[in-house]
Amino acid sequence: MTDADYMGLALAQAREAWVRGEVPVGAVLVKDGEVVSVGFNQPIGLHDPTAHAEIQALRAAADKLGNYRLPGCELFVTLEPCAMCAGAMMHARLARIVYGAPDPKTGACGSVVNLFAEEKLNHHAEVLGGVRADECADTLKSFFAERRQANAAVKSGMLANKD
Repeated sequence: MTDADYMGLALAQAREAWVRGEVPVGAVLVKDGEVVSVGFNQPIGLHDPTAHAEIQALRAAADKLGNYRLPGCELFVTLEPCAMCAGAMMHARLARIVYGAPDPKTGACGSVVNLFAEEKLNHHAEVLGGVRADECADTLKSFFAERRQANAAVKSGMLANKD
């Protein structure tokens, strides 16, 4: 499979997050060409601020492989990882991170900061951004547009009830 194929699997995970009312971010962890684990955003449903898609995939992979270190593994995620997720990836010793859409607000792989390029840190993974970026970004934009529309409808209904 190609990077684009794995990102397609991550997009399917993002859609699962959307269905559950979560911000649609999905992740797939791969080792030696085989999918080891998947994850999608669940901070709302799990009442857990750390339940990002990447963390969910890392936890499942560590459990499955019986080790918190995941050398030789690659993580495919639809949105550029934040600092928390990038830190977890470093601790897991991932070999490679591939993301779709950049995150200009919290991206830690080059958009805001680039933790993987920080020489003072002890682990440096290969990072590739922009794989199926438009599709990943469109998923997020559509989700938030739908949310804004639903909120506007609720507000409109509230105003109509005040008459």
